[in-house]
Amino acid sequence: MEPDRQQTLARRNRRTALAAFGVVATMVGVSFAAVPLYQLFCRVTGFGGTPMIGGAPAPGAGQQTITVRFNANTQPNLPWRFEAVQASQTLHVGEEGIAFYRARNTGSGPATGVSTYNVTPETVGRYFHKTACFCFEEQTLTPGQEVDMPLAFWIDPRIADDPNTRNIRTITISYTFFRTLADAERSGALANAGPHVGRRDAPQQATP
Repeated sequence: MEPDRQQTLARRNRRTALAAFGVVATMVGVSFAAVPLYQLFCRVTGFGGTPMIGGAPAPGAGQQTITVRFNANTQPNLPWRFEAVQASQTLHVGEEGIAFYRARNTGSGPATGVSTYNVTPETVGRYFHKTACFCFEEQTLTPGQEVDMPLAFWIDPRIADDPNTRNIRTITISYTFFRTLADAERSGALANAGPHVGRRDAPQQATP
């Protein structure tokens, strides 16, 4: 009986080891996918003030009006002047709005940037829908080049039915342009920016 017990124990240990290895492998895979998965989760649910993705057309103007403010930021080692063309826009819920941001390369060489975005208050993220956007797309500007980048959007009329958002009358959408990691390495900007900048220079693109 003793050999049988030893064989049974050995088989049980092998199963336990295989199960533990599977759990570790899964956790490692999840850790590598965490950033893009989190971005995708935010874009689908509106969590954290991330505007909803999707190309659904605006349903038509409702009664309530909301003012949308446009904010622009630039990461320090990207030699661009990035700004909103208009400070704000007031429109009805369900009505499509179009706004423009403008970027100009003020450096002596080409520079590539990529933008991230969010809206505040964060609770309105699920109701802010973009139908056209320049976010998460690399933009390369030559020295002195200037471009206008459009943003088409609409605000879901259901914002007026949610007790957490029904009294909100002003929304701010903020875009921040970062220099891509590859471009920073090519230009030497990464070395000049210090050891803690590299991982922040290239936000990973979420897959729609």
